[in-house]
Amino acid sequence: MGLHFLGRRLLNALVALWGLGSLVFLLGRYDQAGGPEQQLLPDGTEADASTESRDPAALADARQAVRHRLGLDQPLFYLSQRVPAAADGARWRWNGTANQYHRWLARLLRGELGHSLRTGQPVAGQLGAALRCTLPLTGAALALALGAALWLGQGLAGPRCWWQGPVRALLLALQSAPPFVLALGLLLLLANPRALNWFPGYGLATEDGLTGWAWFGELAWHLALPVVSLVLAALPDLALQLEAALRHELGTDYATAARAKGLGEARLIRRHALPNALLPTLTQAAGLVPALLAGALVVEVVYALPGMGRLLASAAALRDYPVVLGGVLLTGAARLGALLLADVLYHRADPRIRWAR
Repeated sequence: MGLHFLGRRLLNALVALWGLGSLVFLLGRYDQAGGPEQQLLPDGTEADASTESRDPAALADARQAVRHRLGLDQPLFYLSQRVPAAADGARWRWNGTANQYHRWLARLLRGELGHSLRTGQPVAGQLGAALRCTLPLTGAALALALGAALWLGQGLAGPRCWWQGPVRALLLALQSAPPFVLALGLLLLLANPRALNWFPGYGLATEDGLTGWAWFGELAWHLALPVVSLVLAALPDLALQLEAALRHELGTDYATAARAKGLGEARLIRRHALPNALLPTLTQAAGLVPALLAGALVVEVVYALPGMGRLLASAAALRDYPVVLGGVLLTGAARLGALLLADVLYHRADPRIRWAR
């Protein structure tokens, strides 16, 4: 039954991803003010911006040539409204497969994401280059945030100690701080010649010839502050939620019975309360993936990192829709994959859970 459940969830995820991509594609094509041909004709022509080339007839010919090359002279969808209405009174026309949406979908099924309107480079190549920065950044932040939350949650829910109050207050303060404030604060404190100039303030390692551990150390040094910024933004919610779940579990009857049998508090938390308290935390961790990607946008701008955040922000501002669409599909796939993984981990954390039929 588990394979049937996973297969059904995977199919639902693919349908949701298809719907999301289709919506972004159609909305992008309806953007008349910043359509694709406008991006290739910023000054009125694709080739040059001289006075002669701004002749209305020349502009119309150039625009039509660009529209033909991009396939924008074809109908948008399988159905289109007739304007004006046909003589037979029919308002809608069936266009068959000769439409922009069908061509985009066919290319997508072949793994083609198109080309950037600004650079002409393949979208897949641009996303791959950006992911080489974003994946280490968000992956390290997710792992560190989960590990720190697991440790802090158990400590805060354990026997009373002097440090619990200050740590809880610090987490609440971090929870109220926007990600860009945390990123700027770390930048001004730890990458500032007038304060503590311990880390680089922007960019990635550019030294040639670095390999192995030398390259890894240089990359870790440049990503240290961005990763810490994302960890500080994600940690409070995870740690405080886990603490609340652990306190709830420690107040149940099975915890009282375990204490009556002489089981220590630390062992009770680790062996009995934690597996049950982890269930809502797993769901929260799945929702953390898009939150980290959104936070990466801010962090990458603050630290001038060439990652997905900066790429998509720039593409959205310049209406480079193929890049925006590729980024949306990639982010949606990451979100849906995280939810599917959370379902699997749910079952592993508590084998009593049965897959739904």
